[in-house]
Amino acid sequence: MRIEPLGDKIVVKRMEAEETTAGGIVLPESAKEKPQQGRVLSVGEGSMLKDGNRAKPQIGEGDRVLFSSYAGTEIDVDGQELLIMSEADILAIVN
Repeated sequence: MRIEPLGDKIVVKRMEAEETTAGGIVLPESAKEKPQQGRVLSVGEGSMLKDGNRAKPQIGEGDRVLFSSYAGTEIDVDGQELLIMSEADILAIVN
């Protein structure tokens, strides 16, 4: 199933959590932090401006992005955990 976001919303797949620390210690599930990076799967048409036109999104499909810990809404689609968030929740694009 494909999710088509509306307006300035985007759909992001969160990156996998780190399995080990920099020192080589294996982390149990309870100690893993959810990554604040993800890959953009789909992008809405952009936010509506006062004059009725749409602002072109700065984010594109396939971009790797950084976002805050509590950004977006988690959803489950076909067993895959995705996030739907506003474009404003994106902090940066990682190149």
